[in-house]
Amino acid sequence: MQKSPLNTIETRILQFGDLSVSLRVASAHAANMTPVLALHGWGASSELMLPVLERLDHLGYAAFAPDLPGFGASALPPATWSVFDYAKLVVQMLDALELPRVHLIGHSFGGRLGLILGADYSGRIERLVLVDSAGVPNKAALRTQARLKTYKTVRGLLNSIGAKGTAEQLSEWYRERYGSADYKNAGALREVFVRVVNEDLLPYAKRVSRSTLLIWGSSDEDTPLWQGQLLEKTIPDAGLVTLNGAGHYSYLERINEFITIVDHFFKSTP
Repeated sequence: MQKSPLNTIETRILQFGDLSVSLRVASAHAANMTPVLALHGWGASSELMLPVLERLDHLGYAAFAPDLPGFGASALPPATWSVFDYAKLVVQMLDALELPRVHLIGHSFGGRLGLILGADYSGRIERLVLVDSAGVPNKAALRTQARLKTYKTVRGLLNSIGAKGTAEQLSEWYRERYGSADYKNAGALREVFVRVVNEDLLPYAKRVSRSTLLIWGSSDEDTPLWQGQLLEKTIPDAGLVTLNGAGHYSYLERINEFITIVDHFFKSTP
């Protein structure tokens, strides 16, 4: 167990078969404190949750933040995982930590997991906070849809005539020309990213059975505000707080305001 520069933060390694998962823990007296699990976004790690953990600890919470597999100090997932595989791992972590129920904070990709956990594992969740969450399909422009359709048609024709090398060159060119920054930077997780990003989680949002607070940056360009507004309409018991001028990492840009809002939500009477 290692201490981070923040005195209250410890790092633990959890083992699930051959998969090692790094976990940050802020809890001096965990048995007497309300547990909160914070899940980071794609391409990030628990390091970006340290300001959240430190402040929650000072307010009397036992706060936990894992490096999800493939990020930070955790090992790569053993296969091409889906978002559902990540959600199952979160439940395994709760079991390993002997935490029957937790408040959950999910940012971006972590919000995807929050939607699944709130729908399929609601018994493990007390209250749910989704911050600039992913999970709502983007509205692809007609031009983008037409380009993708043409690309798939040409690639299919090349494969059908045995020109697989040319088809692969076309695929590589298309990925480099039109792939998102997250896709290009995914490295060994590229196949996982493709599988995760194409998952429409609105059907899960409809089944979330826990009180949910949505916190969104009004200037978020990665998961635009309209997605938060749609989730507010879709999740049965949800409210939306907009942080004006903040972007995709709204919780870090406005950390003190964020913590005040979350603390009030967690402590309010159901």
